[in-house]
Amino acid sequence: MTDATASDRVTALLAAMTLEEKTAQLVGYWLDQNGVVAPMQGEMAAAQDGGTLADVTRHGLGQYTRVYGTRPVEPDERAAWLWAEQRRLKRETRLGIPALVHEECLTGLAAWKAATFPTPLAWGASFDPELVEQVGAAIGRSMRELGVHQGLAPVLDVVRDPRWGRVDECIGEDPYLVGTVGTAYVRGVQSAGVDATLKHFLGYSASQAGRNHAPVHAGPREVADVFLPPFEMALLDGGARSVMNSYAEVDGVPVAADPALLTDLLRDRLGFDGTVVADYFSVAFLEVMHGVARDRGEAAAMALEAGIDVELPTGDAYLAPLVERVRSGLVDEALVDRAVLRVLRQKERLGLLDLDAFEDEPPTGVDLDSPEHRALARRLAAESLVLLSNDGVLPLGAAPDGAAAAGSPTPGAVLQGPIAVIGPNAHRAKALQGCYSFANHVLATHPGLPLGFAIPTVLEALQDAVGGDGVRYARGADVEGDDRSGFAEAVATAQDAAVAVVVVGDQAGLFGRGTVGEGNDSESLDLPGVQRELVEAVVATGTPTVVVLLTGRPYAIGWALDGDQPKPSAVVQAFFPGEEGGPAIADVLTGAVAPSGRLPVSLPRSAGAQPYSYLHPRLGGPSDVTATDSTPVRPFGFGLTYTSFAYEDLVVDDTVATDGAVHATVTVRNTGARDGAEVVQLYGHVRHASVTRPVAQLLGYARVEVGAGESVRVRFDVPAQRFAFTDRAMRKVVEPGDVEVWVASDASASRPGGALDTGGIVASGDGPVRHEVPGSSTPRAVVRVVGPVHPVGTADRRTVGWTVV
Repeated sequence: MTDATASDRVTALLAAMTLEEKTAQLVGYWLDQNGVVAPMQGEMAAAQDGGTLADVTRHGLGQYTRVYGTRPVEPDERAAWLWAEQRRLKRETRLGIPALVHEECLTGLAAWKAATFPTPLAWGASFDPELVEQVGAAIGRSMRELGVHQGLAPVLDVVRDPRWGRVDECIGEDPYLVGTVGTAYVRGVQSAGVDATLKHFLGYSASQAGRNHAPVHAGPREVADVFLPPFEMALLDGGARSVMNSYAEVDGVPVAADPALLTDLLRDRLGFDGTVVADYFSVAFLEVMHGVARDRGEAAAMALEAGIDVELPTGDAYLAPLVERVRSGLVDEALVDRAVLRVLRQKERLGLLDLDAFEDEPPTGVDLDSPEHRALARRLAAESLVLLSNDGVLPLGAAPDGAAAAGSPTPGAVLQGPIAVIGPNAHRAKALQGCYSFANHVLATHPGLPLGFAIPTVLEALQDAVGGDGVRYARGADVEGDDRSGFAEAVATAQDAAVAVVVVGDQAGLFGRGTVGEGNDSESLDLPGVQRELVEAVVATGTPTVVVLLTGRPYAIGWALDGDQPKPSAVVQAFFPGEEGGPAIADVLTGAVAPSGRLPVSLPRSAGAQPYSYLHPRLGGPSDVTATDSTPVRPFGFGLTYTSFAYEDLVVDDTVATDGAVHATVTVRNTGARDGAEVVQLYGHVRHASVTRPVAQLLGYARVEVGAGESVRVRFDVPAQRFAFTDRAMRKVVEPGDVEVWVASDASASRPGGALDTGGIVASGDGPVRHEVPGSSTPRAVVRVVGPVHPVGTADRRTVGWTVV
């Protein structure tokens, strides 16, 4: 088989290979397997060849699986081993091809002593792609220094149901937010010479009832308009070089065996020419879980034909079972050659085929948690914190110049006594880290080993911020379970304090080890255990109470935000903010930093209202034809701060061609007495179309710093492609018609003017109940989209530009 894009060196290598040498390039080998860090790992591990490395790699090897990330290893020692092992592969295998090394890197390199950054849901909350790109670049440099070539991130699954355990790995519920932030991460990682891997292609997060690996019943339009756009952006705008398949089946067809997705869509339509790697064991799962293959050989044939090039983490199906089917004539060897060419092209681009590969000395004195890492982690953590409510208690201590907190009549509370810090997550480092952190992903199976880097807890950070003598601590309860024996101490501690800070939420983990994370799906969206009761007991003391939520998913906490019952004075949402999360939270609580995060997911009203997305058509929200209320407690994009902002003078072009761009300009005024950052959100609504459209859709956003009493004018450049959708003929198009455009502080801050005219039949779209939350918006402008229907292609611009003018 020949390939016009393959070099002479790659073509010659392929021609020289035996069938066994070819298939060896299509698999990984997992060193040091112990503990469970992948689904059904225990059941599948027995299939891996347990011989010596020399025997296992006698035909060569495609990839080494998680050399640094499977067990705690000293970085310097492991690097020395890896360099020696790569040299051995060059000298002792017939073709002398080194192995590519891949690692997890979702919240930083998942290795012992490596920096742990905020979880992706926090990236989304920051609305700051530029900062996420810097974080990605720092992670990439760490991997490259250690001889790692491919990182298994980012996750571009769009959140549809917060009951799903893997929500903390996701960026948000809006495809454009996911796409822009995820693409920034890709650019950052790949700037360091490490290939990013987009996952999980495609539709994984729509699993039935929020259950991991459950069937997906999304229609082709939802797949095209909701789940695909982030991958399009990361591939076409970010140049992502690898893709990982989803475990799920979509409408009965497992993605790992679906050439319509992995070849027709991914390669033929989107032009992807990199490698597709299997999510761990997903090739074998075609037999053992989906039941569409009779044996491993048939599973290998299905996956290879569909477009999976590399089987990870091990060669369970792509070695002997695949070789047997090729030799028996059941699989065309050209399919094997196609995948091997892609693998060899990747290795060539990464320098693995160069004569001097790994002939230098391995790194020593490796610092995986440098001051640069920590500074980036702290900044991203601070920008991701979302202030959900505040009656004036925050910031703790006197507000600057006596200024009132936003929306409150009085300054932040002047402390006349100690701070009571209470709760199961107040003094636990693991509570700050996500599921794919090394601490929660691997160290959970190595009890007694230290984390290997500094990670101040919320308690320790507040002690540093206000002085240890001014802080009292009581745990109160555990994250899980019904033990209330610590309530009395917590109540007593709160009664003697000027203010109580109650830190509650999740413990991330895998497959039953924790309350959120891969395999930790939930039937309920109530806070785990007795944590709500603990908060209510502290609130009942009358001491002003600040609740900090350290979670990996949004919970149904309407009881803490709304209603006439006693409730917390302030609530702060922190999506696993990483190693500098404790100091970042202390900075926001004390006012050293003003909160600027915005909700990347809607805050749910109840588990029964799920799945929910703010991107719903008129009948997807509350209406008079149903007695249920799906309105979120706080909408997508919501977040308060310590100042206030107003939007003025929105000017939008009157018309735009279906293949053109529209410009929208708005004044953002800081009407408070404190400097602040505002996330300016531009929304749109297509009034009439050939298919139903969302009542509101984020078109673009801009994060701007505005001084107290000052204003800036922000100009958005919006390609008409942002109005596109998949029509009845399953073509992605921009149709002519009217589009409403407005700027708002969140997705629900604007409602259409006037009553909805239904001809007296039924009222719908506005609902029988109105839930008022803080927020503001401009009036809606109307843009007329003119010209013929425009078919959208890969050459059309996908992103919205913005400038301060």
